[in-house]
Amino acid sequence: MDNIYHNNKKKKTFFINFGPQHPAAHGVLRLNMEMQGESVVTIDPHIGFLHRGTEKLLENKTYLQCIPYFDRLDYVSTLPQEHGFILALENLLNISVSEYVKYSRVILDEISRILNHIMCITTHALDIGAVTPFLLGFEERENLLYIYELISGARMHTAYYRVGGLAFNLPNNILEHIYQFSESFGKYLDFLDSVLSENLIWVSRLQDVGLISKKDAISYGFTGPVLRSVGVPWDIRKLNPYENYGKIMFNIVSGKFGDAYSRYYIRMFEMRESLKIIQQCICKLGELDSSEHSKKHMGLYNKNDIINFKTTQGMEELIHNFYFYSKGYKVPSGSIYSVIEAPKGETGVYLVSYNSNKPWRCKIKSPGYMHLQGLNSISKNCLLADVVTNIGTLDIVFGEIDR
Repeated sequence: MDNIYHNNKKKKTFFINFGPQHPAAHGVLRLNMEMQGESVVTIDPHIGFLHRGTEKLLENKTYLQCIPYFDRLDYVSTLPQEHGFILALENLLNISVSEYVKYSRVILDEISRILNHIMCITTHALDIGAVTPFLLGFEERENLLYIYELISGARMHTAYYRVGGLAFNLPNNILEHIYQFSESFGKYLDFLDSVLSENLIWVSRLQDVGLISKKDAISYGFTGPVLRSVGVPWDIRKLNPYENYGKIMFNIVSGKFGDAYSRYYIRMFEMRESLKIIQQCICKLGELDSSEHSKKHMGLYNKNDIINFKTTQGMEELIHNFYFYSKGYKVPSGSIYSVIEAPKGETGVYLVSYNSNKPWRCKIKSPGYMHLQGLNSISKNCLLADVVTNIGTLDIVFGEIDR
């Protein structure tokens, strides 16, 4: 605690450091807080403890080498981060993907949404004293990470999306495995509802805490569940559908009060909707003819509009593969902004290319950065303990903020 006091006739305030290590955020954050007793007067967030210079690193990597860097942004939900970058590249290259790839990507994005919301809700519950949801929630999360591993070979940093396709076709019987999970996970959500949603302690800790007005939410640039909690039904999947979201039936829920409880319950609702989306996509994939399933959907780097080569056998083919992975493919000159509805909100990628195999500029818009800048406004007059709740329901991960 800093021995700094501010005196005037009406109040006596003091400053404390909250962090830079604390349990409420996935990453390293320091809050310089001015307090009056137990009440928050102002909060000044300090970031920079995790800085890796991701955007600058991307300027020195080939487009293929860039993909794993996006996994490390929001490392709680990796595939949607890759998705925004891949969509930007596909638009610049004027590439369309198969129905198989579109539905597969939607399934994987929604799995990531569930992974994210389990982490958000259960670790937030743990932060304020509820242990059981965390223990059982991570059992469910383990089942989803196992699906990640079956698909890509990695549990977290999958690097699975490719320009024009996927790194590998989905394994045999994986859709049946995912469908079984979607059937059983609803029971866990019912349990979580019964443990938290009407629990008097949980409700009293969240209701009317961290209030956000609709005007402030829009002016700060909030997106995702945080924006929807104030009554703005803004969701890119509905308003500007990408992949095959426009062909799928699902609901968007918006809250009314803009408090921590609204932000919690919207995420609960979204997980149920993600299950519906996953099941519909599995049915759609089942309707595709067998020839579509048997095709290779591992990207289009062997097309003439990306890299011009003639397939040969033996050593020549090996040399080509080595050349491709070391030099990459060229993207024509142009700029584009691609945005998706990631679990935390809108994740955008502004990509500039000058007919090169590396980005000239790759600017990333992360929802957490916008949410963090509103923490001072949200936490005014809250108690010190409520700051943990506010950070938890804003769902802040510092990989995407301090980039």
